[in-house]
Amino acid sequence: MKVGRLKHGGWEMELDIVAFHPQTKHLVHLEPSIDANSWEVREARFKKKFESGEKHMFETVFPWLDPTTQVERIAVLVSHPKGRDTLCGARILSIDELMAKISERIRTCGIMAKNAIPELYPLLRTVQLTLSGYYGVRPHEAIANFKVGARLPRAGLT
Repeated sequence: MKVGRLKHGGWEMELDIVAFHPQTKHLVHLEPSIDANSWEVREARFKKKFESGEKHMFETVFPWLDPTTQVERIAVLVSHPKGRDTLCGARILSIDELMAKISERIRTCGIMAKNAIPELYPLLRTVQLTLSGYYGVRPHEAIANFKVGARLPRAGLT
């Protein structure tokens, strides 16, 4: 989401991922990057991204939230170096760690036939279908057993 319209045109920045849980009041700001910059350059870039993002987050995205609401900062990087767990106060997660967390949570939903993620979230639904299947046949198992010219099995239908 582009925020901070500039007088000369354009935007100050783009908020990549923000999430708010209304019951727990948990607010998360994720900033992904696949850069190969030095840690010094990353530190400056992410500091600006998080500080500017949170200013606009409370002005534009969540104007009804108290601006003193605690924000969990997460820097999503290509890799998570051993011994380095933070970047300018943000927790570091690798892309693979983030995807594992998302996948783990989606797996708890089970098969789509019994507990489909709402259509409002098509990407998450696709991940659910990929991980759990519709009737429980996991696509990776069906593909592993697939023979050219054969039909894929349909679980639960005999």
